[in-house]
Amino acid sequence: MSTPTTARLLKPQSIWRAPELSMRFWPVFLRNLLVWRKLAIPSLVGNIAEPLMWLVAFGYGMGALVGQITVNGQQVPYILFLASGSICMSAMQSASFEALYSAFSRMHVQKTWDGIMNAPVSLDNVVLAEMLWAAFKSLFTVTAIMGVMLALSISHSPKLLVAWPILLGVGITFSCIALIFNALAKGYDFFTYYFTLFLTPMMFLSGVFFPLEQLPQAVRVVADWLPLSNAVALVRPLFMDQWPTDTARHLAVLAAYAVGSFWVALALTRKRFAK
Repeated sequence: MSTPTTARLLKPQSIWRAPELSMRFWPVFLRNLLVWRKLAIPSLVGNIAEPLMWLVAFGYGMGALVGQITVNGQQVPYILFLASGSICMSAMQSASFEALYSAFSRMHVQKTWDGIMNAPVSLDNVVLAEMLWAAFKSLFTVTAIMGVMLALSISHSPKLLVAWPILLGVGITFSCIALIFNALAKGYDFFTYYFTLFLTPMMFLSGVFFPLEQLPQAVRVVADWLPLSNAVALVRPLFMDQWPTDTARHLAVLAAYAVGSFWVALALTRKRFAK
């Protein structure tokens, strides 16, 4: 006959319990880095090609028609306006792609996570390592894009050094969100819904291509709380050699999305592996 103490010990743990994290995530992170090093150049080329095409086509093509655009009472070239938004978009897309397709391959197709957890590494630490790796990889992408922007003399503001850690935070936020869909996916086709119904509308509602003031008021209220629009609000002034306003609010929104999404992603991943 089981005692009350035994019954409590045998009771399944809640998937919503607090994350149980340790430094054992670090070898998993390094493992992903060592594998990526073999394909670093093709990976970077693939990640920066699309945002640079957006920048050239819209920045120079449409920029010639638009000319100057007013931001915070200052007239700036449209290509500067676009560059400061598109680099946030690149961080979003790069982190999302890694936390979706690559993480899903390691989790479901290649069964890499199962092999890792045969060692004394918990699922919580594997998910943490995947999140940080996706964010860190997005930082490689935005650094390369920022280098191209500097070469094109789009901006030479010394405040761009501050944009670098902010963009890392953007990568962390969107990798956490993407891991939710990674935990729910049954196959690669599922990710099409995430990109089509979530990321693409966000690109057009977050001030990347045009000022948020152009949106209807009802849409503007929603757009103000999107993670990408808060990222753009932090990074764009730095490109203009200004300091962002409402910094605490924008950082708090990104942090809330990151913490909340990581907790949900971890719970859903625990549920998946418990089956």
